[in-house]
Amino acid sequence: MSDPLAIPTRDGALSVGRWQWDVPADRITADASFATMYGVSPEVAAAGAPIATFFGGIHPGDLPRVEAAIAHTLATGEPFEQEYRVIGLDGQVRWLVAQGRVERDEAGAVVGFPGVSYDIDARKRHELRLAAIVEINDRLRAGGDPGDLALAAAQVLGRVLDVSRAGYGTVDPRAETITTERAYCADGIVPLPALLHFRDYGSYIEDLKAGVTVAIADVRDDPRTRDTAEGLRQLSAMSFINMPVTERGGFVALLYLNNAVPRAWSDAEIAFVRDVAERVRDAVERRRAEQELADLNARLEDEVEARTAELMRTEEQLRQALKMEAVGQLTGGLAHDFNNLLTGISGSLEMMQLRVGQGRVNELDRYVAAAQGATRRAAALTHRLLAFSRRQTLDPKPTDVNRLIAGMEELIGRTVGPQITLEVVGAAGLWPALVDPNQLENALLNLCINARDAMPDGGRITIETANKWIDERTGRERDLTPGQYLSLCVSDTGSGMTPEVQARAFDPFFTTKPMGEGTGLGLSMIYGFARQSGGQVRIYSELGEGTTLCIYLPRHYGAQEGEGGMSLRDIAATPPDGRTVLVVDDEPTIRMLVAEILSEQGYSVVEAGDGASALALLSSGVTPDLLVTDVGLPGQMNGRQVADAALARLPGLKVLFITGYAENAVIGNGQLAPHMALVTKPFAMDMLAAKVSLLLAD
Repeated sequence: MSDPLAIPTRDGALSVGRWQWDVPADRITADASFATMYGVSPEVAAAGAPIATFFGGIHPGDLPRVEAAIAHTLATGEPFEQEYRVIGLDGQVRWLVAQGRVERDEAGAVVGFPGVSYDIDARKRHELRLAAIVEINDRLRAGGDPGDLALAAAQVLGRVLDVSRAGYGTVDPRAETITTERAYCADGIVPLPALLHFRDYGSYIEDLKAGVTVAIADVRDDPRTRDTAEGLRQLSAMSFINMPVTERGGFVALLYLNNAVPRAWSDAEIAFVRDVAERVRDAVERRRAEQELADLNARLEDEVEARTAELMRTEEQLRQALKMEAVGQLTGGLAHDFNNLLTGISGSLEMMQLRVGQGRVNELDRYVAAAQGATRRAAALTHRLLAFSRRQTLDPKPTDVNRLIAGMEELIGRTVGPQITLEVVGAAGLWPALVDPNQLENALLNLCINARDAMPDGGRITIETANKWIDERTGRERDLTPGQYLSLCVSDTGSGMTPEVQARAFDPFFTTKPMGEGTGLGLSMIYGFARQSGGQVRIYSELGEGTTLCIYLPRHYGAQEGEGGMSLRDIAATPPDGRTVLVVDDEPTIRMLVAEILSEQGYSVVEAGDGASALALLSSGVTPDLLVTDVGLPGQMNGRQVADAALARLPGLKVLFITGYAENAVIGNGQLAPHMALVTKPFAMDMLAAKVSLLLAD
């Protein structure tokens, strides 16, 4: 294979032509070599001819530059030297370098312009091919689609080889067609048709299919194109190079050069075109593969997005199914427990009715106690459910947790029994917590009971408090807002938990105890209470090594409430002094019971079934000292809105809210105002009366 960048020579020598220009007479005489190079007959050159005759052989693209250089030499006397193209007698374009100087007479006038021209075509084209390879490599690395790369290479080829047209097209070997998107065309040359059938312009397609380069200097002389020469002439392809590009033995593409006039193609030019064809093919296919990969990635992203959406829908359906399963588990457990409690209540009432009918009233106390016990257990179950769902009504107060634990230590000790050693480690300088102390007591008692149950053969329970700084990293790990907390931890030396049990420990109705020995709401209630209080619960356990369960509570920035003052029982004995109470509740039974117990205490009671009725009473002139209202009222006004409207009329009015669950968003999070209080359903009537007395005693 020929080297595309090798310098061809003509018998090892360069052509040289000499001229003598008589400037005043404007006549050039030259030797035969010069005449041949410039496209002038040797006879004309020997006899002499005007310089314009020789200018006709200079390539139109270079002529203005050559004329300017000659004018500059005549004006300044500086030596003349220029490289340019000429069209010889054989019609071929060659690169020359011309050198000359001016001759002057004694007066300084220019009288002659002798010179010599050298044929540098081989060297110049070698330099141009070198530069073209560099440029083509740069263009092929640039951006653009495959068509852009092919066009860039064709433009460089067309300019360097000085042809009429250059292009790159994809081939359908079966249909024997070539498709060209874009091509380089010299001035006055029109592009080829987008789709061209090889057979319409000769039989050289057979050589191309065999991978043979077709280089034809004159289509009129080649047997493969002689019969279709006229059609090729109309395409400005009197001479051409067709360089087949094969892949895996198949003819897939073509790099072509067309020239409008016959032209001989050197081995170096053919080798150069072959090298460019291979480079273009590699770059085009690489870019096409990149585009296909990008398209594939885009399709995959779309498919992944669609699949993700489908998975999210499936996940949502699964979540809904799990939710319904949890609801079924929840309602099933509730139904079982509440049916037992309702049976105890209704059975006790039936027995009371039967004994009254029999006149055996001395036996009523036993049934009353049974009904009240079942009612208390139902209330405790409801509170646990609300705590788990974080909808229990909390009454948070600044609380000294160490003092709270000390007050419960004796009760906890009796509850866990003598086989359990109880140890309390209270941190010195413990921060106060803003928490509902009653609910915290219940949570602590539940934790100690769970710890006791994990140590049937005895052991140690440790209750420990500490101040905790939660930074961002720890907060992320424990799902807590960074800040200051205090921890209340209960540790045991019991059997510990497996990772599976730890993962489900806070699930409602999940219990490891035998059937009938636990509701499975203890830890879920503690978790809900802690989260609703702005804190968190965490379990640390190893099988056979015991368990530590810690409640994290937010620090209260201020002093805790002091002890002292009158008890509810003491205040309940305070005379009402003819006070008026407005009772608002949509449940007639509750309204009747509240009104009756307060009337028996000596209060003047006014009743309303909803917010609108209550405001109507206030508008009629009723001026109560205390408003007792359910938070959840029918209609467009809830209990908080009724209280606000009443306070607008009577600024000194006291308010007692009755609530069945956590409408904290209605009654206000945090602590209630000093003139307000709340009581949670179900409540004992004597405790309600005590709350009323407490409010009205201020």
